[in-house]
Amino acid sequence: MPEYLIYFNQQWVGDHTEEWFRGRGPLARAVTEEMKEAGVYVFAGGLEEEDGPIYSADPTSGEVLITDGPYIETKEFLGGFALVNVPDDETAKLWAGKVANACGWPHEVRRFKPQPKSR
Repeated sequence: MPEYLIYFNQQWVGDHTEEWFRGRGPLARAVTEEMKEAGVYVFAGGLEEEDGPIYSADPTSGEVLITDGPYIETKEFLGGFALVNVPDDETAKLWAGKVANACGWPHEVRRFKPQPKSR
């Protein structure tokens, strides 16, 4: 079955009160449990925000250079994601809708390229 990435950029979250965020946590955990029970859950998690560690690995000079901070300055950055293993696009969209509804902000869903067959 194909794997899909359901994700959001931190900037899509919007401004909300701490109380609002506390109310979303149980909803998001419930969808995660629903994914596990349905057997589609692979992994999910939120990422550290602006003050969390960020490192970049750049091999373009012929030697890998590891630096602190993002590779490029950008206004948007990944806030969190879920990885699901489902049979088709329609099922992936269904789960993306459930995750987005539980969180209360937009999400995108993208299919991973098929993995090469191992010998």
